Amino acid sequence: MRWTVFDYGGVLSLPQPESDADAMAEAVGADPETFKRGYWDHRLDFDRATLTPETYWSAVLGRPATAAEVARLVELDVASWSHPDEGTVAILDALLTGGSGVALLSNAPACIADGLDRLPWIAAIGHRFYSARMGLVKPDPEIYAALAEGLGAAPADIVFIDDRKDNVEGAERAGLTAHHFTDAPSLRAALSL
Repeated sequence: MRWTVFDYGGVLSLPQPESDADAMAEAVGADPETFKRGYWDHRLDFDRATLTPETYWSAVLGRPATAAEVARLVELDVASWSHPDEGTVAILDALLTGGSGVALLSNAPACIADGLDRLPWIAAIGHRFYSARMGLVKPDPEIYAALAEGLGAAPADIVFIDDRKDNVEGAERAGLTAHHFTDAPSLRAALSL
Protein backbone atom coordinates (compact mmCIF):
# COMPACT_ATOMS: atom_id res chain seq x y z
CA MET A 1 0.00 0.00 0.00
CA ARG A 2 1.16 3.52 -0.76
CA TRP A 3 0.90 5.97 2.14
CA THR A 4 0.51 9.74 2.10
CA VAL A 5 1.89 11.20 5.33
CA PHE A 6 1.14 14.78 6.29
CA ASP A 7 3.03 17.09 8.63
CA TYR A 8 0.68 19.09 10.85
CA GLY A 9 1.77 22.71 11.50
CA GLY A 10 2.08 24.72 8.31
CA VAL A 11 0.52 21.92 6.22
CA LEU A 12 -2.78 20.72 7.70
CA SER A 13 -2.96 23.78 9.92
CA LEU A 14 -2.09 27.36 9.18
CA PRO A 15 1.09 28.69 10.80
CA GLN A 16 0.65 29.90 14.37
CA PRO A 17 -0.87 33.41 14.17
CA GLU A 18 1.23 36.19 15.69
CA SER A 19 -1.83 37.32 17.64
CA ASP A 20 -2.14 33.90 19.30
CA ALA A 21 1.52 33.97 20.35
CA ASP A 22 0.99 37.48 21.73
CA ALA A 23 -2.07 36.25 23.67
CA MET A 24 0.02 33.52 25.32
CA ALA A 25 2.62 36.08 26.41
CA GLU A 26 -0.08 38.42 27.67
CA ALA A 27 -1.76 35.63 29.67
CA VAL A 28 1.38 35.23 31.79
CA GLY A 29 2.54 38.85 31.82
CA ALA A 30 5.58 38.19 29.63
CA ASP A 31 7.24 40.44 27.09
CA PRO A 32 5.95 39.15 23.70
CA GLU A 33 9.31 39.14 21.92
CA THR A 34 11.16 37.48 24.79
CA PHE A 35 8.33 34.95 25.11
CA LYS A 36 8.38 34.06 21.39
CA ARG A 37 12.16 33.67 21.41
CA GLY A 38 11.96 31.30 24.40
CA TYR A 39 9.02 29.45 22.84
CA TRP A 40 11.09 28.46 19.81
CA ASP A 41 14.50 28.16 21.50
CA HIS A 42 13.24 25.30 23.69
CA ARG A 43 10.57 23.81 21.43
CA LEU A 44 12.52 20.95 19.87
CA ASP A 45 13.38 19.59 23.33
CA PHE A 46 9.68 19.84 24.25
CA ASP A 47 8.78 18.09 20.98
CA ARG A 48 11.29 15.33 21.81
CA ALA A 49 9.79 14.95 25.32
CA THR A 50 13.06 15.77 27.09
CA LEU A 51 11.20 18.67 28.74
CA THR A 52 7.93 18.35 30.65
CA PRO A 53 5.27 21.04 30.21
CA GLU A 54 6.39 22.54 33.54
CA THR A 55 10.07 22.66 32.63
CA TYR A 56 9.37 23.88 29.09
CA TRP A 57 7.12 26.79 30.09
CA SER A 58 9.47 27.70 32.95
CA ALA A 59 12.34 27.86 30.42
CA VAL A 60 10.20 29.99 28.08
CA LEU A 61 9.33 32.38 30.91
CA GLY A 62 12.78 32.41 32.48
CA ARG A 63 11.17 31.71 35.87
CA PRO A 64 9.17 28.90 37.48
CA ALA A 65 5.74 28.61 35.85
CA THR A 66 2.80 27.92 38.16
CA ALA A 67 0.49 24.96 37.56
CA ALA A 68 -2.29 27.37 36.57
CA GLU A 69 0.02 29.13 34.09
CA VAL A 70 1.10 25.82 32.56
CA ALA A 71 -2.51 24.70 32.13
CA ARG A 72 -3.48 28.03 30.53
CA LEU A 73 -0.44 28.08 28.23
CA VAL A 74 -1.11 24.50 27.05
CA GLU A 75 -4.73 25.45 26.32
CA LEU A 76 -3.68 28.55 24.38
CA ASP A 77 -0.90 26.68 22.59
CA VAL A 78 -3.31 24.01 21.33
CA ALA A 79 -5.72 26.73 20.19
CA SER A 80 -2.91 28.53 18.34
CA TRP A 81 -2.32 25.42 16.19
CA SER A 82 -6.03 24.71 15.61
CA HIS A 83 -6.57 26.83 12.50
CA PRO A 84 -7.02 24.40 9.58
CA ASP A 85 -5.63 25.03 6.12
CA GLU A 86 -8.95 24.38 4.39
CA GLY A 87 -7.30 23.59 1.04
CA THR A 88 -5.04 20.93 2.52
CA VAL A 89 -7.80 19.51 4.69
CA ALA A 90 -9.90 19.11 1.51
CA ILE A 91 -7.03 17.08 -0.01
CA LEU A 92 -6.85 15.00 3.16
CA ASP A 93 -10.61 14.39 2.98
CA ALA A 94 -10.36 13.33 -0.68
CA LEU A 95 -7.63 10.83 0.15
CA LEU A 96 -9.54 9.43 3.14
CA THR A 97 -12.78 9.19 1.15
CA GLY A 98 -10.93 7.41 -1.65
CA GLY A 99 -9.59 4.81 0.76
CA SER A 100 -5.94 5.83 0.47
CA GLY A 101 -3.47 5.10 3.23
CA VAL A 102 -3.09 8.36 5.16
CA ALA A 103 -1.05 9.18 8.25
CA LEU A 104 0.24 12.14 10.24
CA LEU A 105 3.83 12.73 11.38
CA SER A 106 4.34 15.85 13.46
CA ASN A 107 6.91 17.30 15.82
CA ALA A 108 4.63 18.04 18.77
CA PRO A 109 4.75 17.79 22.56
CA ALA A 110 2.47 15.13 24.05
CA CYS A 111 0.11 17.66 25.67
CA ILE A 112 -0.31 19.44 22.32
CA ALA A 113 -0.77 16.12 20.51
CA ASP A 114 -3.56 15.26 22.95
CA GLY A 115 -5.33 18.49 22.01
CA LEU A 116 -4.78 18.03 18.28
CA ASP A 117 -6.18 14.50 18.43
CA ARG A 118 -9.54 16.00 19.45
CA LEU A 119 -9.76 18.13 16.27
CA PRO A 120 -12.19 16.54 13.80
CA TRP A 121 -9.89 16.75 10.79
CA ILE A 122 -7.10 15.06 12.77
CA ALA A 123 -9.28 12.46 14.51
CA ALA A 124 -10.23 11.21 11.02
CA ILE A 125 -6.62 10.11 10.42
CA GLY A 126 -6.22 6.58 11.74
CA HIS A 127 -2.43 6.61 12.02
CA ARG A 128 -0.99 9.56 13.96
CA PHE A 129 2.67 9.78 14.93
CA TYR A 130 3.84 12.57 17.24
CA SER A 131 7.48 13.18 18.09
CA ALA A 132 6.98 13.35 21.86
CA ARG A 133 5.22 10.00 21.91
CA MET A 134 8.11 8.54 19.89
CA GLY A 135 10.98 10.29 21.68
CA LEU A 136 12.27 11.31 18.25
CA VAL A 137 12.06 14.49 16.15
CA LYS A 138 12.20 15.38 12.49
CA PRO A 139 14.52 15.54 10.63
CA ASP A 140 16.41 12.79 12.52
CA PRO A 141 16.49 9.65 10.32
CA GLU A 142 15.24 7.41 13.12
CA ILE A 143 11.82 9.05 13.13
CA TYR A 144 11.23 8.17 9.47
CA ALA A 145 12.33 4.58 10.08
CA ALA A 146 9.93 4.38 13.05
CA LEU A 147 7.15 5.83 10.88
CA ALA A 148 7.69 3.19 8.18
CA GLU A 149 7.79 0.43 10.79
CA GLY A 150 4.63 1.75 12.44
CA LEU A 151 2.83 1.73 9.09
CA GLY A 152 4.25 -1.66 8.11
CA ALA A 153 5.46 -0.03 4.89
CA ALA A 154 8.68 0.21 2.96
CA PRO A 155 10.07 3.77 2.99
CA ALA A 156 9.72 3.87 -0.81
CA ASP A 157 5.94 3.40 -0.39
CA ILE A 158 5.56 6.60 1.65
CA VAL A 159 4.98 10.10 0.27
CA PHE A 160 5.80 12.58 3.03
CA ILE A 161 4.57 16.21 2.93
CA ASP A 162 6.18 18.92 5.06
CA ASP A 163 6.59 22.70 4.86
CA ARG A 164 10.16 22.62 6.22
CA LYS A 165 12.91 21.84 3.74
CA ASP A 166 15.13 20.20 6.37
CA ASN A 167 12.34 17.74 7.21
CA VAL A 168 11.75 17.01 3.52
CA GLU A 169 15.46 16.42 2.97
CA GLY A 170 15.62 14.17 6.05
CA ALA A 171 12.73 12.09 4.71
CA GLU A 172 14.40 11.78 1.31
CA ARG A 173 17.66 10.63 2.92
CA ALA A 174 15.61 7.96 4.74
CA GLY A 175 14.25 6.66 1.42
CA LEU A 176 10.80 8.29 1.45
CA THR A 177 9.40 10.30 -1.44
CA ALA A 178 8.97 13.80 -0.08
CA HIS A 179 7.11 16.91 -1.19
CA HIS A 180 8.01 20.38 0.04
CA PHE A 181 4.62 21.94 0.83
CA THR A 182 4.04 25.52 -0.27
CA ASP A 183 0.28 25.59 -0.89
CA ALA A 184 -2.70 23.29 -1.40
CA PRO A 185 -3.05 23.75 -5.21
CA SER A 186 0.60 22.71 -5.75
CA LEU A 187 0.14 19.72 -3.46
CA ARG A 188 -3.05 18.68 -5.27
CA ALA A 189 -1.16 18.77 -8.57
CA ALA A 190 1.79 16.82 -7.12
CA LEU A 191 -0.55 14.11 -5.84
CA SER A 192 -2.48 14.07 -9.16
CA LEU A 193 -5.82 14.70 -7.44
